[in-house]
Amino acid sequence: MFTGIITGQGRVAQCQRKGGDLALKIHAESLDMHDVALGDSIATNGVCLTVTRLEGSSYWADVSAETLAHTTLSQWQVGQQVNLEKALQPTSRLGGHLVSGHVDATGEVVAIWPDARSIRYRIKVLPELMRYIALKGSICVDGASLTVTGLDADEFELSIVPHTAQETIMASYQVGTQVNIEVDQIARYLERLIAPQNVQSEPKVSSLTETFLAEHGFMGRRR
Repeated sequence: MFTGIITGQGRVAQCQRKGGDLALKIHAESLDMHDVALGDSIATNGVCLTVTRLEGSSYWADVSAETLAHTTLSQWQVGQQVNLEKALQPTSRLGGHLVSGHVDATGEVVAIWPDARSIRYRIKVLPELMRYIALKGSICVDGASLTVTGLDADEFELSIVPHTAQETIMASYQVGTQVNIEVDQIARYLERLIAPQNVQSEPKVSSLTETFLAEHGFMGRRR
C-alpha cells in the first residue's frame, strides 16, 4: 500500500525485453534506499513494482505482460523521469489516500493552462472509469495523490500547486502525455457491494444422499 505522496524522483536506466515481458532498472537518485530490501514494493509512476535486485541507488523489477497492457510502462524510454514512493509503513502519516499501485487504466493530458501560481490539467480517461471519480474526491495520477477539481463526461481536472509540480514529474507534462490512473479504492469496493448481482450461479445439487451413504456403508440400507 502507498499514500500517493511522492517522496523522490528517478529515471529509467535500462529496459530489457524478456520473452514478452520486461526487466526494468530504475535509478532512484533522490529516494532514500538504505532500508529497501529484495521483495520490497516501490510505486514507480503509480505502478507497484517488486524489487528483484539492488545496485547501489538503483533497483530492478520484473514487469508482467498484464502490467504492460494496462499502464504507460510499455512506452517508457531510457532516461525518462518517474515518480517514486516506497511502501507505506504502519507508523507513516497518511498524507494522501490509500493507493494500491494497481493501475486501472491510462489517461491522456488534453489541456494545460496557468491559474495564478497553480497549473491546471485536464485529463481524458475511458468513460466507464468516470463513475469512480468524484468532484473533490481523490485520484492517483502517475502515483501522485491528487484532488479532482472538475468533471466532464470523460475528463477530469486537476489544480496543481507549485510544490506538487516541483516534487513530481507533472511539470514535464505536455498535451498528449499518457499517464497512469488509479481510482479511489473505496469507490470500487462500494460499487461492488451495492451493485445487484447480474450473474447468479445455478444452485448446486448435492450428490450426498441417503442412498449414496447407505451404498458406501455409512448407514443401514433403505428397505
